[in-house]
This record gives sequence, structure tokens and C-alpha cells, in this order.
Amino acid sequence: QVQLVESGGGLVQPGGSLRLSCVGSGFTFRNYAMSWYRQAPGKERELVASITSTGGTTNYADSVKGRFTISRDNAKNTVYLEMNSLKPEDTAVYYCNAKGALAYLTYWGQGTQVTVSS
Repeated sequence: QVQLVESGGGLVQPGGSLRLSCVGSGFTFRNYAMSWYRQAPGKERELVASITSTGGTTNYADSVKGRFTISRDNAKNTVYLEMNSLKPEDTAVYYCNAKGALAYLTYWGQGTQVTVSS
């Protein structure tokens, strides 16, 4: 079955860094655009970063531009989110998303908690 498994979350101090990973299985990973979303308590889920199937194009939310980098390794069926200069407002559950060519071809991971606090 389709699975997206995130890892790499945790507790980090302001100004610190984390690297999230998401491994996909059960679908043709290289054919899917991949994204990271996040959801803070009491807030709606928001798009953080996305990358096309080939990795040629990336997009970022204004709030993370210059601090976060999304990348992928299709040989490893993995998408990454490198997060630097973390702020308390980055605290959220981070979700991995895969989106195929058709609207119904979208999958979600279970999420990984990122907490930025001193």
C-alpha cells in the first residue's frame, strides 16, 4: 500500500537547524510532485515548500524563504526539508504530501513534530 513516512522532527532551540526526511513507497515516487505542509495548534494546514517530480522547480512560502530548502532523491524515493535559522513560529506538525497528475492521486504522511523553543 501507499506510504509516506516522515522523520527528523524534534526539539530545537531558536536559530537551530533540523532536516526532515520523507520516504515514499507503494507508488511511482519519481512521477509525483512532493510538498511539505505544516499545521500549528489552532491554525490551518499551510504549504511550506514544494518540488516538481524532476526536482527542477521549487517553491516556498514567504515565511520560510531563505531559511528552508526542499530537495529530493528519486533513487531513494525520498524528499527532504532542510530547515535553518528556526524560529518559535516554525513550531508545528510537518506533513509530507505527494501529488500525482490526477487530483485523486494525492497522499499524506502521518506527520512529524517540530518544536522550536529555548
